Amino acid sequence: MSRINYDSMSDVELKQYFLKHRRDQAAFQAYLDRINQRPRRIVASPDDPDFDEKVQAAIRQKLEAARSVSQQANTAFEPTDHE
Repeated sequence: MSRINYDSMSDVELKQYFLKHRRDQAAFQAYLDRINQRPRRIVASPDDPDFDEKVQAAIRQKLEAARSVSQQANTAFEPTDHE
């Protein structure tokens, strides 16, 4: 059996692979390692007067990005006329 190269997968591909192969602990670890390597972005400090608005805006941004990625992934798996 050939070894799977998780590094060659995009973030979306790796996540989809792991979700389809939930028993693959190496895929899960590769996904966690990749996510933990990302820099953390500080949205607002607790004493910021606009804390609530900034956090809500960051959440909206994250949800929009997730929707966009999800739509792209769904489009990638739609059958074409010549298949």
